[in-house]
Amino acid sequence: MQTVQQDLTFAADITNTSLGLLLKMNARTDKKSFTFEELKKGPDGLIPVIVQDAANGEVLMLAYMNKESYEQTLREGIMCYWSRSRKELWRKGDTSGHYQYLKEIRIDCDLDTILAKVEQIGAACHTGNRSCFYRELAK
Repeated sequence: MQTVQQDLTFAADITNTSLGLLLKMNARTDKKSFTFEELKKGPDGLIPVIVQDAANGEVLMLAYMNKESYEQTLREGIMCYWSRSRKELWRKGDTSGHYQYLKEIRIDCDLDTILAKVEQIGAACHTGNRSCFYRELAK
């Protein structure tokens, strides 16, 4: 009788432990917001941002954010990036007038890539094309 009771207790402990782990995993998956510190950045402190048209889903561009550009974007609602070539903050549209107004911001499953859905004014690409992905690479 003692062995059966111990086996039942052990089975209940495993079930509770598994359930607790499952609940913890689901709680992490369903988390609604993250701080910039929780995101996985490269050694340079930057995180890639895929920019998508909120209205039609078109991928417009890829850029990078640091903590300052991320916080400025959330504060102002206008996309701000870190220019890797110029080593400075770059608020999209300040020179071209082609602003990107933030509509929604998401993080991927690995916490290492941001998806920003925007209202794009004018062209997203510096070449004057609506999207930076206007050239076909291979067929």
